[in-house]
Amino acid sequence: MLVVDTGPLVAALDADDADHKRCLDLLERHPGPLLVPAPVLTDVCWLLERERGAQAEAAFLDALAADELRLVELQKGDLRRMADLVRRYDSLPLGALDASV
Repeated sequence: MLVVDTGPLVAALDADDADHKRCLDLLERHPGPLLVPAPVLTDVCWLLERERGAQAEAAFLDALAADELRLVELQKGDLRRMADLVRRYDSLPLGALDASV
C-alpha cells in the first residue's frame, strides 16, 4: 500500500517534470494499492489542468476510474486526526491537504 500525494502524481503525468521518470517508474512498479486521499484529487486535477491541459487531467481521472489508483474518502476519524496534525504543527505550512496524506 502506498499513499500518494499531489507531487508524484503530477510528475508522473507531466513528461516535462524533472521527476517524471522517477515518479512514473515508482507508481508503475509498486504492487499497490496506490491510495489517493480525496483532497489530493482536487489538487492534482487543478494542477494538471493548469500546467498540462484537459487531456492530462482526463488521463488522471481515467486512471482513477480504471482502479489504477484508489480514491480514499475521508471519514470523521480522518478529519479529527487531520485537525490534530494541523494544530500540532501550526508553525509549519501543514494544511488539510498535507495532513490528509
